[in-house]
Amino acid sequence: MNGPVLVTGPTGNVGRAVVRALLSEGVPVRAAVKSPERTVALLKEMDGEVMPVPLDFLRPETFRPALEGVRGVFLLRPPAIARMQETLNAFVDAAVTQGVKHVVFLSVDGAEKRAWIPHHAVEEHLKRSPLGWTLLRPTFFAQNLGDAYREDIRQDHRVYLPAARGRVAFVDVRDVGDLATRALLDTSLRNRAFTLTGPEAVTFDEVVVMLSEVLGRPIRYEPASVAGYVRHLHRRQLPWGQVGVQTLLHVGLRFGQAEQLDPTLANLLGRPTRTVRQYIEDHAPLWR
Repeated sequence: MNGPVLVTGPTGNVGRAVVRALLSEGVPVRAAVKSPERTVALLKEMDGEVMPVPLDFLRPETFRPALEGVRGVFLLRPPAIARMQETLNAFVDAAVTQGVKHVVFLSVDGAEKRAWIPHHAVEEHLKRSPLGWTLLRPTFFAQNLGDAYREDIRQDHRVYLPAARGRVAFVDVRDVGDLATRALLDTSLRNRAFTLTGPEAVTFDEVVVMLSEVLGRPIRYEPASVAGYVRHLHRRQLPWGQVGVQTLLHVGLRFGQAEQLDPTLANLLGRPTRTVRQYIEDHAPLWR
């Protein structure tokens, strides 16, 4: 099957990993961005054929031009978008009318059981559509350390979360990007859902020991109360919807919601997956 793959969120952690993996396979990429002229410089670092195209989930008139002629779509939900019916689900409907054959959707672990998560509505809509679909349900990303937790580590030398002593099977977005690319190219992975974890479950106490060793300065883990964490995110100026989802997901760590190990990702890739320590060692400049 010829034609480019449309990648949504191509300048974010997961999207970039998918773009790089597709290009390594010689697949041309159509990068869906709100403002193509502002992201051309970011995409120029990619070694391969990348064409930015306008796409805004709040502007349905951008759907069809972005989808025209693509072989498949890597779809992820922007955190600021909470209503799925008129945004991502409408985009899926447009993909059907444009003749797209396959959508790989970046969901979250447990979305099939938690209807309050926005990803649940997209999963169900894809299953009802005539499209081929693959659902990727990763646990917590190792990249959260360099993204959501970065300023706490850099400025306050701490990780501050309401996770108590829960263990987390961190997964690296580079491994997820490799699997997303395989799913877009391998028809045997269509109409299947995969839970994706890293190779080990660690506590945040163990994570800060790794950070301290790699960075050469002490980093501590400070368990947060729920109210304290909500105040903390509000001070970081996160939207209230994102504050609520992020708080619920981290509180769930207290009860083992992200500690289960699943060999699926390593089995499908045919190689060991990256550990959280590998991520920290590879990205140490982020926290310096």
